[in-house]
Amino acid sequence: MTPPHPRDLLGIRELLDDEERQIADTVRAFVANEVGDAAGRWFEEATFPERLVRPLGELGLLGMHLTGYGCAGTSAVAYGLACLELEAADSGLRSFVSVQGSLAMFPIWKYGSPEQKQRWLPPMARGEAVGCFGLTEPDHGSDPGGMRTTARRDGPDWVLNGTKAWITNGTIADVAVVWARTDDGVRGFLVPAGTPGFTARTIGHKLSLRMSATAELVLEDVRLPDTAVLPGVTGLRGPLSCLTEARYGILWGALGAARACYESALAYARDRVQFGRPIGGFQLTQRKLVGMALELNKGLLLALHLGRRKDEGSLPPELVSFGKLSNVRAAIDIARTARTILGANGISLEYPVIRHAANLESVLTYEGTEEMHTLVLGQLLTGQAAFR
Repeated sequence: MTPPHPRDLLGIRELLDDEERQIADTVRAFVANEVGDAAGRWFEEATFPERLVRPLGELGLLGMHLTGYGCAGTSAVAYGLACLELEAADSGLRSFVSVQGSLAMFPIWKYGSPEQKQRWLPPMARGEAVGCFGLTEPDHGSDPGGMRTTARRDGPDWVLNGTKAWITNGTIADVAVVWARTDDGVRGFLVPAGTPGFTARTIGHKLSLRMSATAELVLEDVRLPDTAVLPGVTGLRGPLSCLTEARYGILWGALGAARACYESALAYARDRVQFGRPIGGFQLTQRKLVGMALELNKGLLLALHLGRRKDEGSLPPELVSFGKLSNVRAAIDIARTARTILGANGISLEYPVIRHAANLESVLTYEGTEEMHTLVLGQLLTGQAAFR
């Protein structure tokens, strides 16, 4: 009997099919070859590596879980595994792929007109065009129903006014999926970069997700034709369905950051000598490592279970909240524990731990805060909504 491997105590890899293992291995190799140690430098410089966009498209990772229009059409589990491997490099890299596929391409794919799909999805899948998702506003994050961005009719056109904040990919996007309030309810609009009155401003001074291109979108009398409207949906169920797609990727991705921290701490504990022996030989260090391994492997089992349900078409959004809440919480605990094992070295960007720990602070609150996912599950358990 082969002993369990410290990287995969439960043998979860054996639960994957050949295609899923191949995709995970391919993305892991891509990250090793194209990112490697540069992630720390990009984080420190607050730079997103735009040169990786085309290769990510060539690898089939952009909109990979969608079908047609040049998208790979992979399983949900395969998409999750790709998110895990990308976030093992940096949350900013996974966030780019997640926003491109789940928040920008998905609404076009699901709610767009045939012309909108043909115009945008093939180049976005190839990495020739980048998209972003404009829902969050400076004063309305957890409560998107209170958005102030408006779209009003003016003859055959629409005129948009408002501001969106914390928009991943905003400064590098060729098209923004902007959600605005109309007389008929919330509608989605495709706003090409360069449209008069539309600007994207970099949000600086971040100490988390520094590798991500984060922007504020400003719309001042932006005039769009009727063909810019996503015709397939009206109301908040449109943007909320997109967020469910993105949250699914996060519940896998956070485990990539956690795994990177766990592996860094494990390697450090084997090599770091104090009191004449490796610190991995001390009981308290072993307790920390075991706790990290337990939570990481439980999170992987949860992600795989939810992924299988998604592939079967039986994954309700409440369970996506379950996965996001549980796995991000576990990942943050793992990152913080790993930092203590590395001691002072744990705050250096020569190791990935403090970078992942800082990034996970953003992952905890974006795409739904811990409080909001708790209330989603609380409503499921009690039948009582406690949001207001």
